[in-house]
Amino acid sequence: MAWATPNRERRVLKAGHSSIAVTLPKPWAEAMNLRPGDLVVFDQNDDGALYLKPAPAPGAGDAVAPYLVQAPAFDSDGVLERLIVGAYRAGHDAIEIRTAVPLAAERVEEVVGAARGLLGVSVVAQEPNRVLLQNFIDPSKYGLPQLVQRMKMILVAFLEEMEEVVRRRSRSRRGATLDEESRKVLSLLVRQLSLASRDWALARRIGSPDPRQLLEWRVVVHALEELTSYYGEALALLNDDADRLAGENGAPITHRVPELKSRLKDVVDALVHRSLERACEVYQGGTSTFRPNGENRRASVPARGPAGTRLARHLLERSGLCVDLLAELAIDRAVAAGNETVLVDAA
Repeated sequence: MAWATPNRERRVLKAGHSSIAVTLPKPWAEAMNLRPGDLVVFDQNDDGALYLKPAPAPGAGDAVAPYLVQAPAFDSDGVLERLIVGAYRAGHDAIEIRTAVPLAAERVEEVVGAARGLLGVSVVAQEPNRVLLQNFIDPSKYGLPQLVQRMKMILVAFLEEMEEVVRRRSRSRRGATLDEESRKVLSLLVRQLSLASRDWALARRIGSPDPRQLLEWRVVVHALEELTSYYGEALALLNDDADRLAGENGAPITHRVPELKSRLKDVVDALVHRSLERACEVYQGGTSTFRPNGENRRASVPARGPAGTRLARHLLERSGLCVDLLAELAIDRAVAAGNETVLVDAA
């Protein structure tokens, strides 16, 4: 399948006595498997921009059958929730649960909880043996750069909560909220990538004009998932040790977290706003804050302080690897843009 970048300019041609026409780029037509005589449909934005895509196959209609999850019964905790999340992340708008026996009350609550944990999803029908969930999000309204920036804000909030726990020596109450919000945004990010991989027009609208860039975005999302896991667990551990964080026990967190927070902001901004000069600056700014000169890629657990705090520090060290990966991807994305030449100081 050809994904070559087409020339963005097309001359308007006369077609018949009173009509005009524009040719379609060959790489796009080949990628969409279009042939002479095929139909296309278009959407028009308020600014006048047109977005084309192949028309549905004859007889397909506008309605799409729900993704059906059917079993004699669901007895294990968490299985239904993960199936629903997986169907959402794969891009399904309607998800139907059917069972041979009525769903137990705890399973119904699991389904409702899964819907609450996904942006745009609601339970629209509920019967003893059947539940139907529907997604109401318009994917074209959620750009990949904007969602990544949102994840940056959530991760920074995690780090700020860690600082507050150490400073006040009291438990944070925002951990569960931040964890829930991060799961929502991450699931939507994966869903957007799944949909964009099947719809080039959507990929362009949400920030990936070349579908090959979707692979980069998937690595970005994976790194963000890892960071969320590290930060969420580190905050929980610090909460458990909150009353023992006086003095030198909390000093490493107090000193290092601000540096990590600043680096995270710089790296994500360089990742989203593609500038080779800025990406090189961020990359040269230092590999992981917690490992001077990038040495010791396998961070060890610190020996001093309460056990939970030591493990929290270790998780933050490990998170530095994810930030480093994002810094590398910032350079990859800037180079792929191909619109700059930068002289880099190699000294």
